[in-house]
This record gives sequence, C-alpha cells and structure tokens, in this order.
Amino acid sequence: MIATFERKGARVVHAPTMRIVPLTEDEQLLAETRDVIADPPDDLLVTTGIGLRGWVEAADAAGLAAPLLEVFGRARIFARGPKATGVIRANGLREEWSAASEQTAEAVERLVAGGVEGRSIVVQLHGAADQDQLQPLLDAGARVRGVSVYRWLPPADPVAVERLVDLIAARRLDAVTFTSAPGAVALLDAARRQGRLADLVSACGEGVVACAVGDVTAEPLRGAGIEPLIPDRWRLGALLRTLTAHLAQNPLDCVVTVGGTLRLRAQTAVLEDAVLDLAPGPLAVLRRLAAARGAVLTREDLLAALPGAGDEHAVEVTVARLRTALPDAALVRTVVKRGYRLEVA
Repeated sequence: MIATFERKGARVVHAPTMRIVPLTEDEQLLAETRDVIADPPDDLLVTTGIGLRGWVEAADAAGLAAPLLEVFGRARIFARGPKATGVIRANGLREEWSAASEQTAEAVERLVAGGVEGRSIVVQLHGAADQDQLQPLLDAGARVRGVSVYRWLPPADPVAVERLVDLIAARRLDAVTFTSAPGAVALLDAARRQGRLADLVSACGEGVVACAVGDVTAEPLRGAGIEPLIPDRWRLGALLRTLTAHLAQNPLDCVVTVGGTLRLRAQTAVLEDAVLDLAPGPLAVLRRLAAARGAVLTREDLLAALPGAGDEHAVEVTVARLRTALPDAALVRTVVKRGYRLEVA
C-alpha cells in the first residue's frame, strides 16, 4: 500500500496500531488446536483465508496438521467469503456454504436457520468484531468455541500512533486507511487515551477521509460516529483505487488562478502539475488567500492564520516565503495600504 501511494506521489505516515503474535510461538493457539482435535466440532466457521492458512501452518510446525485437517474434513464447513473458500479448497476440504456478503453475521444466520441446538461449533476468529456476532449461535443452543488464530498485542511504536492521532485531529492528513477492525479499534482507543477522540471523529467527518477496506473494518468506526469511504469490492487493491480517485476529485480546496489551477491538500498545494514546497506557515496563508477567491485580505486577517505569530511583520515574512515557493511571485499581489490577494482567473 505504501509503495503504491508513493508511486502516485503521496507522502505516507506509517503507524501500525498493533502487532501480531507470531503463530508458531503462540502457545494458546496450539493448546486450542489440541482441544479441537481431541473434541471435534460438528461445524467449522472459517472467517478469513489468511487465518485458516496460518492455523494450518502453525499446526504443521507442531506436527498437528494431519489430525487437524482430518477433524475439519468430518465437519460441515461454512466460509465467510471467497478468500476463505479458496484456502479451504487449497487444503483439500470442501465448504458446505459460503457467504455472499463476506460478513460473519450472514454465516451465523445461515447456521442458525439450519438448526444448531446441541451442535458443537468452532469459529476461527478474525478480530474484535467476532464475539458479539456469535451470540445468536449461543442463543439457539449451540456450543461455541472460538479459536483466535492471530492475537493482537500493543504496537511496537506507541509514540508513532500518538503522533498519528495528533495529525488526524489537527487535519494534517488528507486520508487515513483502515485494513482491519482490530486496527480501527486500537486507533480509537489510542485517541481516547490522549483525550482526542472527539477531535479525531470531527476531523474524519470534515477534512480527513477515513477509508476502510470493507464493512467489517468499518463497524467500529461507525460505532464511534465516523462514516468511512468503502470500496465496492472489499480488497486492498480496490481500496487503493477508490481512495486515489476520491482524493483526486476532492481536494480540500480548488481555485483557478492566472497561473493555473491550484489544489490544496493537507500538507501541501499543487499548482497545475507542480507540487509546491511549502512550510506550514506559507501554506496556511495560501489557504486563507485561496478561500477569499481574489478578495483582499488585511495583514490582520492573515495573522489569524498563523497561530503563535506575534505581529503583522510575521505576515510579511510569511508572504515573502510563499512567493519564493511559487512559480510566479506575482500570483500573490500586494494591495497598497490594504493587504494581499490571490490573482484568480
């Protein structure tokens, strides 16, 4: 994802909100695997292809793959979607049914509709969104065991996550992507600990595009009041295409100047096809001038765009730096005794 965005000209902030326990070192997974072998289920619900693949590989490393696959072969297998189905078949197994919506809830509904009272069901868990969705199985009288194929730990670099929260809350990013429900939950929890959850939710509602790979990943965001952009197909490639197209069509602001079309982004501006090398101060002044659409702004008006600046001399210095970064310094016109304006077409 990072390489693709960078090839398209983006600058990427990378801040993993969690890390995963290596499967071959996860004693809890191996213990749950032995339990499944010793007490075979009637039904198996596979929620992710990568999860089933990792489970079988971890079992193989412990010498348990053959008996585990034998147990799976005797059970009815339900898949959450096509990726899970592909891995099921790659292991020589055959699914009973696969959810068209790629959602755990649909698979659970299918199981309940067929009658599960007294049946033993093993669910390969994929993250934070699973537990509540399994309640209908318990209510219908099933015995349910969840196997956490990958367990989440705190991030390796919590400072990077804190910085990411600050950047989102301050609207210093154009977009933030979410590829898993646990990752989304972890970021929201980090914002809550910093006392910035409300700021983050507000920013994702106006200014920062939150983009989730699918409805499962979007669920905790929606619970917090964020409605994310979601691709039609719940795949990373589709997420990349959808977000790229959205950002291209929806800059923070766009104005036609005498020097070409100016598009404003969270941390930079693009004039025609040229990316302007702007520090935060000149960028803030350019934003204010662009929003004025050619109207004259006083030094006092522009001073308000420069938090921490002491006097109007700071405005003059910042405007001079802005002009230096522009292909044509005359794009920002001085209006004697009044202020400055952007030369719009």
